[in-house]
Parts: sequence; structure tokens; C-alpha cells
Amino acid sequence: MVENAETIRWERRATARVVPGARPRKVVKVPFVELADGRLQGVVSSGSDIARVYVSAIEAGSHDVSCGTNNNRPCGGARPGGCKHVDALVKEAVLQYGEERVGRYLRAEPGDGDLASRLRGGGVNHDRPAAEVFSRFLRHLAYLEVPESAAPLPELRWFPATGAVR
Repeated sequence: MVENAETIRWERRATARVVPGARPRKVVKVPFVELADGRLQGVVSSGSDIARVYVSAIEAGSHDVSCGTNNNRPCGGARPGGCKHVDALVKEAVLQYGEERVGRYLRAEPGDGDLASRLRGGGVNHDRPAAEVFSRFLRHLAYLEVPESAAPLPELRWFPATGAVR
């Protein structure tokens, strides 16, 4: 396989290509959403307190939900099938990744209706620690303050270079 100049340029940059979202989304309500650790999880802003955020998640397969504040207090509206924070997370995940990808990741049965209606509505699991997801969100925010540069970032130095000669 012959490498083109564009591929070589990307391999030498300190940044990675970002896969564009399925559709544009507003990050004010749900600033962070990811498919990781066997869950759809993310950070959802509180509608009533600007200083409070919720870390919400849905387990793949069982569709158990968890929702709590960034300081591990459980969401008062959490119920089997979710709460308003989980609902917002699902909507934004569909915008970010597309309904088919999110449904496949969560192992939602294909069928009629939107993804939210196809989630089985598992139980509520308040034992899921929010700190890990919230910490990852804060780490992502820190990268927004790093000036653009082609120089490597020291904390990402351990990533193996694609196509490197060994």
C-alpha cells in the first residue's frame, strides 16, 4: 500500500482526526457523551442549577440506568427506563453517533420506533461511580485550552505511531 502525503502528514501531527458527528448537536445540555466501558455514558447539565451536572449511563444489553451528580448523589428522578437526564443523553448520542451505531452498541433490538422506545428499561443502578466519567470529561475540556500545534503532546507520547518502522 502506497502512503500519500496526507496520510503521512496526519501521522506526524499531535492531534488526531475527529470523526464528524452524525448531525450537529448543541453541547450546552449534554456537553460530553461517549460509548465506552460497555455503556452509553456522559455528562448532562442540570436544568435548575448551573453549578450541578449529572453523570448518566445506560448499560449495554441489560439497559440498566444510572444517574447521579458529579459528587455521587443519586438522581431523584431515576427510575427503571431512565430519567430526563438519561433521555437527554440518548438523544444527544443519536445526534453524535447515529441511531444505528448507538442501538448496536447498546444491543437494542431492531424494530419500529426511535431508539429510546426500543430500550428495554432495565433497573436502576446507583452503584456506578460518576467520578470516572466526570474526570474523563474534565480531561477532554483541558485539551480545548491547548494551543494548536504539530508538536507532540508529552502526555500522549506513549501512543504507538501508526506505520512506524520497528
